[in-house]
This record gives sequence, C-alpha cells and structure tokens, in this order.
Amino acid sequence: MRLGVLDVGSNTVHLLVVDARAGRPPVPATSHSRELRLAEHMDGSAVSERGIQTLVETVRECQQIAERTGCARMLPFVTSALREADNCDEVIEQVRRSTGVELEVLSGTDEARWTFLAARRWLGWSAGSLAVLDIGGGSLELAAGRDEYPDVALSVPVGAGRMSRRFAGQDVSAMRTHVRAQIGDVIGEVLRVGPFERAVGTSKTFRSLARITGAAPRSEGPYVPRRLKLADVSDWVDRLAGMKPEKRASLPGVSEGRSTQILAGAVVAEAAMELGGFDLIDICPWALREGVILNYLDHLNGD
Repeated sequence: MRLGVLDVGSNTVHLLVVDARAGRPPVPATSHSRELRLAEHMDGSAVSERGIQTLVETVRECQQIAERTGCARMLPFVTSALREADNCDEVIEQVRRSTGVELEVLSGTDEARWTFLAARRWLGWSAGSLAVLDIGGGSLELAAGRDEYPDVALSVPVGAGRMSRRFAGQDVSAMRTHVRAQIGDVIGEVLRVGPFERAVGTSKTFRSLARITGAAPRSEGPYVPRRLKLADVSDWVDRLAGMKPEKRASLPGVSEGRSTQILAGAVVAEAAMELGGFDLIDICPWALREGVILNYLDHLNGD
C-alpha cells in the first residue's frame, strides 16, 4: 500500500510518501517539503487570512503530488502552531472545503506517543527501556517506557522556533533559564519510569546538532550510527550564540531556513539532556511521521 503522511508543522509542511505493509518497515518513495512558517502567519493568536491561503495552496500542492505518486491514502495532521490557534477549527474547515483534505489535530501527547513508537520500532526490543526526546518548532516532546507505547508522554511548549521568536535579541541566559524551568516542571514524570538503557533524540534539530558535532552526513544512509554528546551541545550553544544566521547556515546539516533557530534548538537540547541525566543520546532517523504510519497500519490490521 502506498501511503502519504502530510505533516503541517510550525515551520514546514512535509509530505512523505511510503510503500507500507504491516510487519514491514515503511520504505520512502518520495518526499516533498515547503517552508511555510505557519507560526509567523499569526494575527494575534489566530492564523491570518494570508496564512490560511498559503496553507491551502501548500496542502493542495502536496495533495497533487500524492495523487501523482499513486497514494491510496493520505494521513494529514497538524501540530502545535495550528493546534494552539484560536481559529484552528475554521482553518481546518477552510482547508477541507478548498482541497478535500481533512487535517487531524494531534495533541502533544499523541505526538510524543507516535514518535516513541517510531523509535521503538527502529531500535527494537533489545534497546531496553527508552527515553525519547523530540524537538519541534513549537514544542519539545518527551516519552519514556519499556514497551511499544510509552508509560509517559509529554509535550512542553519550548520548541526551537517558539523559543527563537520569544527570545530574539535577548541574552541566551534568559532563554536557558526559561527552558530549564519549563522542562524542570515535568522531567520528574519521565525520570520516575527510569532508569533507561537508551536515550534517543529524533527530529531535524537533533540531527542537525549531531551533524554539526561530527556525525555522519545524511548521504551515508540511515543505518550509520549517529550520536550526540551533552558536552558537545553545551560547547556549541556558546559558539552558535556568537554567530550570525548566515554563518550558521554554512555549518554542515544546517539549512538557511533552520539557521535562525538552531541556537534555540541547541539550548532546548542541552536543557533536556542535562535535566534528564543523558550525557549521550542516539539519533533515530524515524520520528513522528513514521510513527503515524506505523500506528495506522497497526489499527488497520486490528492490532
């Protein structure tokens, strides 16, 4: 079965098309992304008319690509930027009327649960008890447990994009203080289900940080082990703080679009790793999109 998963995030709208069968890993067929930066299309606490129109155009574009590639089903969802908007329901209805695509609003808990599922399937049972960290544009997801689904799944509003916008032009120490307070409020819930055999980082932010600190490039494939050390993250927080965005964009693994928020991402990663007691995390190439597909296949087959 060819499935498409459409992820409307805070920064990017990403379509991933895969060939999927129950009991087999989803195999990517094509991928398309567009930087929408939905969080910047806000009029107060609501998505602006221009933002809605841009989202409609982007969803229609992704829908056409999915149809051309032979998708039997598309799984479209939205995360924190639209979830938190006052006119979320209105935006979803306008997208539905204009494109026929009905976006599903994922809760922060669901984001953490499906991301954990993806990490568990990628790493297998031999990985033991897992703590999974995922940094998005709007939120940080934390999940932990020993089974396929986590014992605890949490969402903290300290995403890389959100923190970059909130603390633009301010001292990094202020961002660090805020992020640590937010994560500190909930990290005890994660630690109570420990200890953990493995700590795992997913998402573009963790992959970029790992690449900056010397991990293998994406061109070497998904099966090359990649890790990220807390000491390296802390070192790079200070180094990134001294760079302008255009300089950050020249770093390996950092695109121009991500260059404005990689510093905030590093601050969040540092806080989550330190407060969780994770000196080293493994980087998992699967994350939320793969988790949504796996969860769909599980329920399709009555598991």
